[in-house]
Amino acid sequence: MRQGITAFVLWMLAAMAAFADGEKAGEFDYYVLALSWSPNWCAREGDARGSDQCDTRHDHGWILHGLWPQYHQGWPAYCRTSEAPPSRAMTRDMADIQGSSGLAWHQWKKHGTCSGLSPRDYFALSRQAFEGVERPQVFRKLDSSVKLPASVVEEAFLNANPGLERDMITVTCKQGYIEEVRLCLSRDLEPVPCGRDVIRDCTATDALFDPIR
Repeated sequence: MRQGITAFVLWMLAAMAAFADGEKAGEFDYYVLALSWSPNWCAREGDARGSDQCDTRHDHGWILHGLWPQYHQGWPAYCRTSEAPPSRAMTRDMADIQGSSGLAWHQWKKHGTCSGLSPRDYFALSRQAFEGVERPQVFRKLDSSVKLPASVVEEAFLNANPGLERDMITVTCKQGYIEEVRLCLSRDLEPVPCGRDVIRDCTATDALFDPIR
């Protein structure tokens, strides 16, 4: 009996070790493109960190948080890949749309490794996805903080991107602020319906939205 228990424990430990290694790269269903409103992130935590992203010389509005491989339910992360890590030059070259090279590195490590792509191709695809979405200019025209329903942000993106439908986009909130707009895209970067675990809209009617500094 004890031998049987020992064998079961060893099997469980082996299974847990395999899970900890991450999923196999390239096996996923669609992408989530996550866009973050930089002034809101700076107000919530970036300023306190002294993040260079929040320096007024950058004029950041919507930035690319990441391009995330996704299952129809759940998502892979920290996948096993034979690809070499990105160079410092590669991550630095993403700072113009991601705010910092550090974020680009983290996104590669957590999400890019699951894409099945090389770092260069993953970052190129991320930039293509970011540039393929029309980011409403109205938010760049704000001159003071406002409180608004999260649904207003969603409507603005739907109006600016006729190919989008309501089940292809979601808006998230955090600590009373509009946090992100997340769009669901196929492997070819065409809009697709989001999975149930993604399409969870913020229902706040008075979420804070800070202007570009």
